[in-house]
Amino acid sequence: MILFLKLLVAHLLGDFVFQPKNWVKDKEKKKIKSPKLYAHIGVHAIFLLILLQFNLQYWSIFLLIIISHFIVDLGKLYLQKKKNKRLFFFLDQAFHLLFLGIATYIFQPFDITFSTIVNENNLLLACCLLFVTFTSSIIINILISRWNPEKNNKSEEQSLANAGKYIGFLERLLVFVFIAINQWAGVGFLLAAKSIFRFGDLTASKDRKLTEYVLVGTLLSFGLAILTGLVYSHYGR
Repeated sequence: MILFLKLLVAHLLGDFVFQPKNWVKDKEKKKIKSPKLYAHIGVHAIFLLILLQFNLQYWSIFLLIIISHFIVDLGKLYLQKKKNKRLFFFLDQAFHLLFLGIATYIFQPFDITFSTIVNENNLLLACCLLFVTFTSSIIINILISRWNPEKNNKSEEQSLANAGKYIGFLERLLVFVFIAINQWAGVGFLLAAKSIFRFGDLTASKDRKLTEYVLVGTLLSFGLAILTGLVYSHYGR
């Protein structure tokens, strides 16, 4: 585990801490001809050498990570477009982590079997996460679909696309985590924070129906997340 953490620290420092935005732009523009691409790989090499303490027994790990990082970054530069930039960011990081895992396995073999991944606790966790995000969102929409005062609210035209959906996902995930780790105070803090942020909008609208609509949706969202967290706390782990 310690080896993987060393490799991960080197990756995080090289990819996020010591990679300026102008390096990223230069790489995207010039691709393989960009000197910043090679500087970026050099930064990774330096941190790897430091964290591996210049130990020559790790030379195969060093080469695997450096070469794979260069190939993955180069592939991303040539394949990504403006529309799929977010997707390729996560794919890029996933491949980097995969090679970190492979590099770790070379010196510290570990067992990963289907049964260790797909066990009762992990399946329950997966069910709870799916329910608290996508399923709960659909349930709440169905329950409050009979009222929709926001459709005539001009402020909605200025809101971000699907922002409400993702805010709901995040708030229920946070509530679920707080319940799962038995930190009920976090739920109260989250509810208070949401109330403060929503207070200005509701006050400005002077619409009682909108206030009641938001309140019903919030209580349903928190209620489903709390219920899911209690189920996982009781049956999980």
